[in-house]
Amino acid sequence: MLLKITILPGDGIGPEVTEQAVLVLQSVAEVFGHQLRLQHKNIGGAALAAVNDPLPPDTLQACLSSSAALLGAVGSPAYDHYPNHLRPEAGLLRLRRELGAYANLRPAICFPALEDCSPLRADLIRGTDIMFVRELLGGLYFGEPRSIEGPPGSRVATNTMTYGEQAIERIARVAFDLATKRKQRVLSVDKANVLECSRLWREVVTRCAKDYPSVHLSHMYVDSAAMSLVQRPKDFDVVLTENMFGDILSDQAGGVVGSLGLLASASIGGPVGVYEPVHGSAPDIAGKGIANPLGAILSVALLLRHSFQLEGEAACIENAVAEVLNTGARTVDLLRNNQKATTTSEMGCRVVDLVNESASTAKQNSA
Repeated sequence: MLLKITILPGDGIGPEVTEQAVLVLQSVAEVFGHQLRLQHKNIGGAALAAVNDPLPPDTLQACLSSSAALLGAVGSPAYDHYPNHLRPEAGLLRLRRELGAYANLRPAICFPALEDCSPLRADLIRGTDIMFVRELLGGLYFGEPRSIEGPPGSRVATNTMTYGEQAIERIARVAFDLATKRKQRVLSVDKANVLECSRLWREVVTRCAKDYPSVHLSHMYVDSAAMSLVQRPKDFDVVLTENMFGDILSDQAGGVVGSLGLLASASIGGPVGVYEPVHGSAPDIAGKGIANPLGAILSVALLLRHSFQLEGEAACIENAVAEVLNTGARTVDLLRNNQKATTTSEMGCRVVDLVNESASTAKQNSA
């Protein structure tokens, strides 16, 4: 298969973790006999530095002409004083909108080898396997009007949360479809006791559930969900929620399973999916070779699964990551006691080695 992918390294640690993810992608393509066609483009702060646009037209066109985009991270304190439309994050929001990527999938899995990395007791997190399904193109992040108005000392800021029935229904169906392939459970998270948007959300989700009789639907307010995520994380399966709630809860889940550096994401729904680690640009550790590349590497697995339907290739990467962790490899965010830190590049190389090793074993077994 020809895999046409646009690589968007981005800012901060983005280029470092993306480099390792691409090495893993190249290894998998070689092992499974696929042809790669990669093009690298700027986004976020890197694009602002180059052409004063966080999403240059050639970057958008490259993504639209590809089958998928792999993103490192965006964001830099150097642009905090820029107007909203020229901040690095604006480029990412525009990219999601232009590509129609309305569904953000964020798995949060507790790897057995990392039970001691969670701040929670091992018996609480053991077996945790959550799929967050976050609506990505609505809510406060995109609602209009939005503004800061008035004289200094008396300014008023406004953001608008807006959701229509069609937007709610399409993300709900993504969650229900995923649940049919998992444990048949969907938890819809809202704030229906306070917000009109959440009341409509709950009504539409409940209506959609009638088309999925095998899936059990439950509802929970977002504050209760945040508490339960810490108390009983392994009770969660598919978590369906709107944009801001999903952003917050999925990051919380990163702490529960051991590190935000482990979390991958897939932004899908339109013609081209965008895949990226959840951790952000982390400018304070950029260039030090200590960033955790596993979130980016696991994002490659999601890319192969959702944009190319290559389940075997995706599972090969996920199994390699689990095995690398089983051997004791730990980047600094995962260190405990007197363990030795694994660098960003060393972690990537270990995953590549295990991908190659598993392929060799499979070929020998088939022979």
